[in-house]
This record gives sequence, C-alpha cells and structure tokens, in this order.
Amino acid sequence: MNLRGNKLTAFAGGLTALLIAAALLAPLIAPYDPLAQNVIQRLKGPNELHWLGTDQFGRDTLSRILYGMRASLAISGGAVAAALIAGGAIGLAAAFYRGWIERVLMRAMDVLFAFPVILLAIAIIAILGPGAITTAIAIAVVYTPIFARLLRGPALSIVESDYVLAARSIGASDLRIALLHVLPNLASIVLVQTSLLLSAAILVEASLSFLGLGTQPPTPSLGTMLSEGRNFLMLSAWNSVFAGLGILILSFALNLLGDALRDALDPRLRRAA
Repeated sequence: MNLRGNKLTAFAGGLTALLIAAALLAPLIAPYDPLAQNVIQRLKGPNELHWLGTDQFGRDTLSRILYGMRASLAISGGAVAAALIAGGAIGLAAAFYRGWIERVLMRAMDVLFAFPVILLAIAIIAILGPGAITTAIAIAVVYTPIFARLLRGPALSIVESDYVLAARSIGASDLRIALLHVLPNLASIVLVQTSLLLSAAILVEASLSFLGLGTQPPTPSLGTMLSEGRNFLMLSAWNSVFAGLGILILSFALNLLGDALRDALDPRLRRAA
C-alpha cells in the first residue's frame, strides 16, 4: 500500500470515527435538549449561546444536528446491515445452488433492482406507514439486490476453486464452506461496498425525512430540519444551511472511506498507482 493511500485511508477513517463518536456521545456533548423550545430565541443566527443558531421554535440547531446524525447513522447502519445479511445470503445461495434456484433468486433481485431507489422506498413506506423503523426496512429492501448481485459474481468463481472442491470431498457442509472458505475471501468487497452504501443510505434517509416519510417530528432528523428550515429561508437560513452541511459531511466521510478502502484493498489499483 503506498503512502498516499495510507494518508487518505487514515484521514477518511479519522473523519468517519469523529462523526460517529459525536453522534454516539450526543447526550453528553449536546449543549441543549434538542426538543427544548425557547420562542424568545427563535430564528437566531450563530451566537455565544447557540453556536449554530436556532430554528423556528427556538431549539438549538447544534444539539438537533448531533441527535439528527445519531438517528441517520442508526437507521442507515441498521438498514445496510440487514441488506448485507439478506443480500449476502441470497447471493451465496445463488452461487452454491445453480439451476432453477439461482434463476428464481436472481430474477427476483432483478425485479427489485429495476425500480428507482427513492420510488421503491416511497412505495414500501406507503404500505407500512411513515417512521424510522419503516424507513430502515425500506432502505434494506432497496439495497438487498445490490449485495446479492455483488457477492454472487465472485462467489461463483470461489465455489469452483480447488480448496472448496477439496473441502467438499472431505464432507464439509455448504454452510461450513460458505462461512470458512467463501466469506473470508469476500471480506474486502463487503467492506468497501458497505461503506459506499452507508453513504448513499444517509442521503436516502435524509430525502425520505425531507418528504415527511422518514423520522417523524419532533424527533431530530437532518432531512426534517432541512425541510422545516426551507420555509424560513428569507428570515434565517442558518438552520437549513447547517442541516445540509451535516448531511454533506456525513455522506462525504463515508463515501471517502469507501473509496480509500477500495484503493487500499484492490491490488490492481495499487499496481496502477
């Protein structure tokens, strides 16, 4: 791994770790209760009492951003983890069991993959109802085909490798082969794709909350803050500006981490560099 790759990976990992720590420690480092209202201080800009200003109800913007990042990471992380488990299981099953099982599983994934991400998520939430949990379910369903298609390809070649055939010859079960021989060889692919999809999931969660389908008020959410602040742009744009920056920085950090990991773990990219 070259020096540039080390620096980029360290920077991306440090920035991501800092944002995650700030979100997890929100109850300890947030200066105010994110739900506490103070109408006298509403729509204020950054000042010594409220470093990032206040919203239309006088709630502290910094506190709400910290809690909003916490909600976004929880929803997106849970959704991507569920998509990884479900999609990975489907992709491995399609690689292990050829014939009609593979065709049925992958054609079902193709049907889901054909729908635009936001449109499919909105349709699922329309059925289940708005809320944080249903948003996580919708994102998980949307990203399951991506993991299934991603893992099936390399798993097909690994399943036909000599050491897997040797494991079969001594009576190893398919589950044992998948856990001990196939998954370890897919770890780098899973790590990179998980980081990239976390970045995309942050944007999807914020978009759904902006439309009023995600996290419901008064629970802090970056997308909801952005939606509420647009009605007061002429009076005070600070709430929308800082909420948008929170979404941008969070998504940027995770996307940069995914790119850095891909450059570091892919031997072809290392040789090209």
